[in-house]
Amino acid sequence: MNRDIFIKNLTVDKIEMSPKGRCANELSVEEFEKNYEHFFDMIFEIAAVDISSLAGYGEFDEDNKAPFATFEEFVWETFNENQEGYWHNWTQMFETTFLKKDYFDSIYAKIMQYEPYCEGQRFLANNNTFFVNMIVDDAGKVYCADWGRAGIMDFLMDFAILDLNKPYLLVPEKLYAYAVKKNIEIKNFRERFLCMAYFKGLHTLMWHSSIDDIESCESITKSINELEERLNRLTK
Repeated sequence: MNRDIFIKNLTVDKIEMSPKGRCANELSVEEFEKNYEHFFDMIFEIAAVDISSLAGYGEFDEDNKAPFATFEEFVWETFNENQEGYWHNWTQMFETTFLKKDYFDSIYAKIMQYEPYCEGQRFLANNNTFFVNMIVDDAGKVYCADWGRAGIMDFLMDFAILDLNKPYLLVPEKLYAYAVKKNIEIKNFRERFLCMAYFKGLHTLMWHSSIDDIESCESITKSINELEERLNRLTK
């Protein structure tokens, strides 16, 4: 089944698959400040979709199945050098690109440190919430325009991607206050956010290293390195 049709059926038509409006990447910092709750509303709306009929974790495969039995398996397979396709033998990059083994190992260890907090956190996630992939309509409502990497995982992944994309927008800080305001309980917020951010951040760093995009690599590394202290200040 076509991915868009699958998502449309899964969400009972609650999610607009062909949104019209302005690319979210065009918003100024000031415009995001005024409208960020619409972004958060959208992610929580996605996370509220009933997925009780679906098993597993991970990005949906060609059959729209989440292929991994546990979140830990999802992490392990994502960074498995023996996988087929683009990432086959990817560890060779340690010798030829920006990505270095010591740094990879240190961040991977942090993912696994916080992984138990994300086990059992099964929600529909867009998993591609970079601003260039979102649309804002005239009323300020926000939509995801690309569902190609959707899957089942902790919904904090979608927030972590927002922050990875533009850390200066202070997404986790705003989300923490938003949850308090809306009386939304997010158990183990710090640990789960860090796990999702390190997971996506490390994989995104691999991608930009593979194409020798040094500027993006440096930006991603800076974001990863600063995040834990930001969250420590937030939740202390």
